[in-house]
Amino acid sequence: MQVYVNYNDKRWEKYDIDFARVANAAGPKNKDAEVSIILTNDKEIHKLNKKYRGMDKPTNVLSFELGDDLLLGDIYISLDTVMREADAANISVQEHVVHMVVHGMLHLRGYDHILDDEAKIMESKEISIMKKLGYKNPYADDENISCTNGKCCPGSHTIAFLTKLKIRENGFWQYALYALFGGIAAFGFAPFYCWFATVFGIAGAYWLTIRRTKYDVLWREFLRVSPFGIMYAISMLWWTLDSIYVVPELTKQFAIWTAPALIGIGVFGAMFFSVPFVSIARGRITPGARVFMFAGVWTLVLWMREWIFSGFPWNPVANIALPFPMIANSMSLWGALGLTFIIVGLIAEGVELLRNVKSRRSWGVFLFFVIIALCGGFYGMYNIHVASNDNKTNAMIRIVQPAQSQSQKMVYSRADALKRAEENMIRLFQLAADAENPDLIVFPETTYPYTLIDGDDMPLASALKTNVIIGTNYFSDGKSYNSMAIASSDGNIYNVYNKSHLVPFGEYSLFGFMPSPVHLAHGGGAELITIDTENGEFIFAPAICYEIIFSDSLVPRADLTPNAIVNITNDTWFGKTPGTYQHLDMVRRYAIESGLPVIRANYSGISAFVLSNGEILSSLPIGQAGVLDGTVWGAHDTVYRKIGRDGIMIIILILACIGVICMNAPQTKD
Repeated sequence: MQVYVNYNDKRWEKYDIDFARVANAAGPKNKDAEVSIILTNDKEIHKLNKKYRGMDKPTNVLSFELGDDLLLGDIYISLDTVMREADAANISVQEHVVHMVVHGMLHLRGYDHILDDEAKIMESKEISIMKKLGYKNPYADDENISCTNGKCCPGSHTIAFLTKLKIRENGFWQYALYALFGGIAAFGFAPFYCWFATVFGIAGAYWLTIRRTKYDVLWREFLRVSPFGIMYAISMLWWTLDSIYVVPELTKQFAIWTAPALIGIGVFGAMFFSVPFVSIARGRITPGARVFMFAGVWTLVLWMREWIFSGFPWNPVANIALPFPMIANSMSLWGALGLTFIIVGLIAEGVELLRNVKSRRSWGVFLFFVIIALCGGFYGMYNIHVASNDNKTNAMIRIVQPAQSQSQKMVYSRADALKRAEENMIRLFQLAADAENPDLIVFPETTYPYTLIDGDDMPLASALKTNVIIGTNYFSDGKSYNSMAIASSDGNIYNVYNKSHLVPFGEYSLFGFMPSPVHLAHGGGAELITIDTENGEFIFAPAICYEIIFSDSLVPRADLTPNAIVNITNDTWFGKTPGTYQHLDMVRRYAIESGLPVIRANYSGISAFVLSNGEILSSLPIGQAGVLDGTVWGAHDTVYRKIGRDGIMIIILILACIGVICMNAPQTKD
């Protein structure tokens, strides 16, 4: 048989392949027959695939049969696709090209693989011909899964089982599995701390995405993976709706918003958590590049959650590491962004290795993430050491936790309001008063039962004869604020900090028409406040409620390092739901990132002293009224606070882009 080879891409010339020998091994035994092999690239084969098959993407091989016994037809082979597939399968480009020639020749001879029976016949022919040519069975590893015997690597039983499942694209089980994996992934956070659930959930959704060989247009891919994002968000954030049912009067007014709110949470989840999977839902990317793309985009989404729609960066994946101090303290080096990038990268690379344990590139990517994780762990050990050995502040601090229910705080008339306010003031005094007077007493958010205006004093501070920090409603210049008032021992209020990061739907109306029980004004942002005590100056960064979940937002860019962060909050609305425990973990994360201990006064609990290594020094449980005395230490600069959130994000994006480019580069294996 005569074989004519055309080099439409000069890169083919460096490959020493005997195309005539291969084609004759797979072709008819007729010396007068002719076939043309056109060696091309993705650009040309993409056009042919779209024109003749209606598929808008490149492929590895196309065969054009002429229907003649002598003029068999043309075989087009794309070098770009062949190199990517060879790299993914950990075989040489030459071996894969030989397979493509054999495959194309059999198509010209009338063989096909559309139906299962036809595919079995054609594959058996290919296996036989490849064996005669001295090559292994190209179908030995089903879908590139080389570890299915349960012996060669951990997790292979699961992968083998999932591989056997007949999950149709766009079928019920595909969507159900995405939703299941999303729901499971939420259990890695407080109070469950099943970190392996988050790992399994993300890994499962990643596997569902990359197992397919054909990808659709962007919006269809988004719809395909959206059940993961929807269930992940709902499972993680359903507790936010608990606030609707705390007070009967509010329940009557806002209960109708329960279903729309759940839908909104789901839409939020689909918008954000589906994006990383959509980013890898395409064929023209190698497994190694896919891992860097997935981890980079997941981290970028976390960064975007800091500010889009007022921001809600709740539960970064990094938080599943909080039970492991050395790993968690790596956030002092690169923050929750960096640790999330590493964890998600390791999860994705773990799936790729289970699919093809022989891939050297995959092992290289895995080694990269392991090395940087170890570097972070060593720095985490250093951060633990610094946080534990720094000098203590001299100020003795008392946290007061009133632990009244929200309904107990509600009033229904002016007379009732005045009576309730007076009773609350007496109760606060009785809780806070003690023979050993501290240098500072910290009361939680919205504790002061009156609205504060300019010129007011703080009788509670003068009665207790010490400095007081207390949460209050503040009215100034025709605007209402959620504020923190700082008063000296003589009752003089010399500083008022106004909350700047307000809670949408709870403190103001997002977009101007969404429901909210109150409409507050935004404060001026981060600042440092100094309190003069008998034991010296105490400098702190104020934070009200969920302001502390916004990374790198509380300490102004200055040379001065505060002694601590004072976080006053009121989680009464959320009771003993996961939200209360997760909020405390967000505080611990911020302490590690900033290198600053946190004094946390929570109206209903959990109040706590948190060290700058994330360790909870002491705490009061939910629902228990009482006080907590202590001091803090370990304030120090961290690499993360010096570089900043946005600087770390830029570094991560550079790493991710370099990884994608390097891993997607062609690799010759002759």
